[in-house]
Amino acid sequence: MFELLTGAGLAVAAGLNAYIPLLILGLAGRFIDFVELPAQWQWLSNEWVLGILGALLVIEIVADKIPVVDSINDWVQLFVRPVAGGIAFGTGSSSGTAVVTDPSQFFTSNAWVPIAVGIVLALATHIGKAVSRPALNVATVGAAAPVVSTVEDVGSVVLSILAILLPVLVIAAIGGVVVGFVVLFRRFRRGGRREPVRAT
Repeated sequence: MFELLTGAGLAVAAGLNAYIPLLILGLAGRFIDFVELPAQWQWLSNEWVLGILGALLVIEIVADKIPVVDSINDWVQLFVRPVAGGIAFGTGSSSGTAVVTDPSQFFTSNAWVPIAVGIVLALATHIGKAVSRPALNVATVGAAAPVVSTVEDVGSVVLSILAILLPVLVIAAIGGVVVGFVVLFRRFRRGGRREPVRAT
């Protein structure tokens, strides 16, 4: 149960920022004794992989805070974030810890299930983020981009850490993310329906 919560939290975090949960997983597997990555995901703790993830994270953080560029980045991330979510869920869930030595057994062994679940969770989160961002930028003339992006990054960090250390709190954290997207959507949907000015 806790492993599924860990996987779900990491996948949703990847939907907000693809590189944060993978980097946190890799660092945890490398430096925290009680975090042991499954055999097939040990490469996440490799120093070269950590360096590449860190560099990609810096680019993502900068690009996501610039109006218009953030929307272009979201199109690019349409493929990256779901893949990261699949890796994160597969790493965090117990069903992803079984090593498949024969590639032909990948689908028959159900090893693909946690990866598919992670892809779906990350994709759903990404779509919510990508749809809401242009509306926020238009409504605030771009001023919301750096603020909202920072909140998303912080949310991804918090979700990733909770997923690893306190998975029981992941449900509440994911609920907070969903509520946040709904509130933003409703607020700016109402903002777009302004009453016409009547001439006196």
